[in-house]
Amino acid sequence: MVNNFMEWLITEGPVPYEAALAFMEKRVGEIRSGEADEAVCLLEHPPLYTAGTSADPADLLDPERFPVHTAGRGGQYTYHGPGQRVAYAMIDLKGRGNDVRAYVHDLEEWIIRTLKRVGVTGERREGRIGIWVTHPDGREDKVAALGVRVRRWVTFHGIAINVNPDLGHFDGIVPCGIEEYGVTSLADLGLGVTMAEIDEHLRAAFAEVFEVPLPVPQGFVIR
Repeated sequence: MVNNFMEWLITEGPVPYEAALAFMEKRVGEIRSGEADEAVCLLEHPPLYTAGTSADPADLLDPERFPVHTAGRGGQYTYHGPGQRVAYAMIDLKGRGNDVRAYVHDLEEWIIRTLKRVGVTGERREGRIGIWVTHPDGREDKVAALGVRVRRWVTFHGIAINVNPDLGHFDGIVPCGIEEYGVTSLADLGLGVTMAEIDEHLRAAFAEVFEVPLPVPQGFVIR
């Protein structure tokens, strides 16, 4: 049975990665024990790199540039920083068919529908994790990333959409181990979308994809 109540938590200011990870770890345990509801937490991080379980050390091109954190999620190296909306989703899959593959597909769909609301066509690509856009000249760039971890059927980590980050910060890694393609953002695509606007689109698209009532946003602090 799907829990229709979802906490929608929005933080202010950059959140240290260790604090966010500790929050997720605690919340996952509470969801599993029935002490807390499912939750989505929207935040930004200070500039940093994270290494997933498949990260290749050779893809960390500039290890001294920003702090590097072991994430525990699937995937390879990725960047987080100001101007990027990170959404960590703590969802109980036991009420959703115990299907991790379907959950990842839903995360992708969540991003695609969010982007559609600002006039951007985001697409999946076989063999390439993330959501991609095609430029008029045919070039393809990644505009959003995703990575998940599941513990006893409760998910954590989630998605990241490049709203207006410093794209030069991606140069210190091979994002997700993919060298042949670049990274873009909504600002790079010529869209002046604010973080508050993208948050509203994320909220509406989430309700559609995960078939829950429109979540009520709450201010939240992670220390």
